[in-house]
Parts: sequence; structure tokens; C-alpha cells
Amino acid sequence: MVFGLACVFAVAQGFYEPEPSKERLSSYYDDPIKVGIALAMAWAVFAMFIGVWIATLLAYPELTFDQGWASFGRLRPVHTTGVIFGFGGNALIATSFHVVQRTSRARMPDQLSPWFVLAGYNLFCLLAITGYLMGITQSKEYAEAEWYADIWLVIVWVTYFILYIRTIARRKEPHIYVANWYFMAFILVVAILHIVNNLAIPVSLGHAKSYTVWSGVQDAMVQWWYGHNAVAFFLTAGFLGMLYYYLPVRAQRPIFSYRLSILSFWGITFFYMWAGSHHLHYTALPQWVQTLGMTFSVMLLVPSWASAGNALLTLNGAWHRVRDDATLRFIMVAVVFYGLTTFEGSFLAIRPVNSLSHYTDWTVGHVHAGALGWVALIIFGSFYTLVPSLWKREHMYSALLVEVHFWLALVGTLVYVFAMWNSGIVQGLMWRTYTEEGTLAYSFVDSLVAMYPYYIARAFGGLLFLLGAIVGSYNIWMTIRATPLTSRREIDVPQSGAVVVPGE
Repeated sequence: MVFGLACVFAVAQGFYEPEPSKERLSSYYDDPIKVGIALAMAWAVFAMFIGVWIATLLAYPELTFDQGWASFGRLRPVHTTGVIFGFGGNALIATSFHVVQRTSRARMPDQLSPWFVLAGYNLFCLLAITGYLMGITQSKEYAEAEWYADIWLVIVWVTYFILYIRTIARRKEPHIYVANWYFMAFILVVAILHIVNNLAIPVSLGHAKSYTVWSGVQDAMVQWWYGHNAVAFFLTAGFLGMLYYYLPVRAQRPIFSYRLSILSFWGITFFYMWAGSHHLHYTALPQWVQTLGMTFSVMLLVPSWASAGNALLTLNGAWHRVRDDATLRFIMVAVVFYGLTTFEGSFLAIRPVNSLSHYTDWTVGHVHAGALGWVALIIFGSFYTLVPSLWKREHMYSALLVEVHFWLALVGTLVYVFAMWNSGIVQGLMWRTYTEEGTLAYSFVDSLVAMYPYYIARAFGGLLFLLGAIVGSYNIWMTIRATPLTSRREIDVPQSGAVVVPGE
């Protein structure tokens, strides 16, 4: 209600102002993009701090301070929602607004919808995490928010999709650049996933609790159809759209194979849809459905590596830039992690491997190799490319701080992932070791004791990554405060019949 009243006053404030000048149509509408970048970095610092806290909780449980809201079960969805949706979602919204305008040579069709999408989306994130701290959750992985927040997100997301399509329809370019295909798939499929997975009946309109319409194994199947495709279309397709725009811009090289990027798009779009059931091996789910998920997960390696290979081959002739430019190195290392993580995902989906890895920290390491190594690094690389251009600065405030951020992020990710790989494999082996009498050789508590040094390393790796995010936030803030360039980049404006200049 407070948010609604604030929006009414914000809109009404400009109701009686004179009609805006038509000169505004000669430039892109970048104000929401700037705010989106700031919000993304704020969510990054907050959510990664929560992540370090809960990682430390596994080694030092007393850090809940005997408070219910500070328990692992309540803080963990705050961390995942903050990182995935707060940090990642704001980055996707901001960069998609930037990319669709530049590749279409068209301004967004209005000045209200972008703000509604941005503010409404962040309201959803706040509704979700405040609910988690109070114990309000529907206990679905990556979809813990209750029905009232879910309905609000549908309204915001449909507005986002319509805005994106309207901008594409206004394009001055006959061709729709491949990054927009990925962004559109991300927006459309996430809407479908969110609606189907969150079909629920509330206890009453005045009650936060609801019950899903799915039951038993059907609920598990729908949840992991959603859960894995959230990875596919939120954490992969959207960020590939980011990659296919900011990598050529930063490397000053055209995409190695545009045709391969399109083929990879359709491969990822089709194969990912069927892979979710590999999360449910050795459960009540029918065997043929498990096998289907495993098969498509292995097949996914082809389009995934096609995208990773296409990106790395784009750097042919630009490796000297990678050596000298930490921003481009962010993007390059993100691509490497994307290739490694997709291979690992296909490998972990194979049933015999899954019997060892599932429910262990190996899965946690796999997820964070993707979330930190791929998603976060591609965001930072894209932001360091975008921020000087958007605020009309010659370069980032400090190239040294970009370098420091890169090494903190890379070392933090490696420490975290290697700790969890070792932890997970040790866990899996301990849980399946039997004595000669046929009894378990180790109790569950024994496996927890063995995990202690790995959990310390995990928290340390997360701390390094958090410090990198703080350094990056400071660098971006100081860049924004710097003196803007006086010369205007004439090419970076909407044009009638314009041709997109490579590298711009």
C-alpha cells in the first residue's frame, strides 16, 4: 500500500507539468538503466553478506544469536533470492533495456513502464525476503515467495514483456540481433515457469499461507521443471544475451559465428525444457521420466559448448586485450566457467554419478561455480563495459580496482568451489561406505565433523567474493561521480534507417 501511494504521488507530481519536448526522442531513455545498475550492486553486497553469514553458520551455529529470524532456514532463501533475483534480476532488466534500445536504434516507447517494471520488481524482492525472515514461505526451491508476492510479480513481468516487445516493434533495424532473442526467451519462459509452478490456493485473502494445486510427485516434478529452467532461462539465456552484446563491444571483435549463436539458442531453448527431472533420480518419479531428463541433460552439452566456444573464438585476434584489460578478462573467465559448469551439470545428471553427488555439497559447489563464476563475473564485466559509456566517462574510475576486483572474485570462486567439490565427494563416499557386517561405517554426525575444514574454506572464499563486490561498488560509484566527457557520442542515439556500427 505504501509503495502504491508513493507511485501515485510520483506520477501525479508531473501531471500538470508542460508536455515534454520532442527532443527527448533523439536520445535513448537510460535513467532506469542507471538506477537498475545501482540496485543490482546494492543487492549484490547485501545478499553476498547474507551468504557469508550462513556459510559461517555451518561452522559456527551459535552465530544465530538465538534469534529465529537468523536461523539458517530463514536466511538461506534471503541469500538465494537476493543474489539470483535481486542482483541477477536487476542486472538483467538494466542490460536488457540498454541492449534492446541500442540494437534496435529505438527509444523505449514510454517513460512510465520501465520505472514500473524496475520499482515493482524490487518491491517483489522486498516482499519475498521480509516474508522469509518472518517464516512465511511455500518451501519451493528458488520460489519460496508466497502467493501475494507471486501475483504481484506476474503483473510486473507481463508489463516487462509487453515493454520489450513494443521496443522491438519500434526498431529502426530490420534485423533482431541475437542478444534480443535470448532476452525475449528469458522474459517469456520465466513468466510461464513462474505461473505454473506457483499455482496455489490461499487459505484466505487475508492470510499469507497457501497450498499448491499440485500434489505429491507431481508437485516435485513441476518444482524441478521450474527449478532447472530457472537456471536455464533466468541464469543462462538472459546472461547469454548479455554476453553476445558486451563481449563484441569490449573485445572490438565481431561474433565468431552469428549462425552458431542462433543454432545454440534453439538448442538450449528446446533441450533445457526437458532436463529438470534429473533432480529426482531414485525417487517416486517414473523411471522413464528420470531417464528422459538425464538424456536431455547430456544432450545439452552440445548447444552449451557451442555458445562457450563461439564466445572464446570471438576473442581470436584480441587475446592481447584479455591480457591487458581486466574487464574483458571478467567476461572471458565467465565464459570458461560457463563451459565447465555446463559440462559438470551434464555429468552430474547421469544416474550413477548422481547417486554419489546428489544431496551433497558437490551440488552446492556446482551451483556456485555457475552463480559466481558465470553469472556474477559476466555481470561485473558487462557493468564495467557499460558504466563509463552510460555516464559518459572516458573509463572506469580506477583500472587498478577493476584488477583487484577480478582477482578477489576469481580466487574467491575457486576457493569456494574446490572446497565444496572436496566436501561433496567426501560426503558421498562416507554415506555409502559399509562395514563387513553390512552396516554404515560412518554416522551422519561423522560426516559433519569431516566437513568442518571445508566449511571454513567455503566461508573464506565467499568473503573474498563479497570484498570484490564491495570494491566493484565503490569503483562504480566513483566513476559516476567523475566529470563527464564534454563531447557527445553522436552514434549512440536512435536513428532512422541507421546501421549498427560494430563495437558501438
